[in-house]
Amino acid sequence: MLLEPQKRISERALPVWRITGAIYSIFMLLLCGGTTGLTLIFDWPIWIIAIAALVLIVFVYLMIFLLPTIRWRRWRYEVREQEIELQQGIFITRRTLVPMIRVQHVDTVQGPLLRKYKLATVTVSTAATVHEIPALELDEAEELRVFISKLARVADEDV
Repeated sequence: MLLEPQKRISERALPVWRITGAIYSIFMLLLCGGTTGLTLIFDWPIWIIAIAALVLIVFVYLMIFLLPTIRWRRWRYEVREQEIELQQGIFITRRTLVPMIRVQHVDTVQGPLLRKYKLATVTVSTAATVHEIPALELDEAEELRVFISKLARVADEDV
């Protein structure tokens, strides 16, 4: 039986995920503000505003403080000669094995937030789907991309 993957993603992923959570929270704020406006305009019961405020507070707490920390603690990966193993999930843990023989290409992706924090996401493409290893240090992401590419090439030559 394989042990759990041991490598973690960068701790600098936390501020990136918190900023992303704050952006989502702005949309929730707009939604709750619209609900409040409609409640005042149409004389709906005032408890709707209280529920909207409570939903907003819980959403902000989850998206900015709680979920990024738990997500970072749970995310693990391991690259072996024959496969890539990914473990992720907050409430439901999902472990994925990607055989090297199935890897078609490997990319690094870096949006504006990741670039600001000198992070990158490694994407591993197979015929069926794309797997991601998010928020790695830039140097580590480049090394991992080259390493997986070499292992996938060797796996192709073995066939």
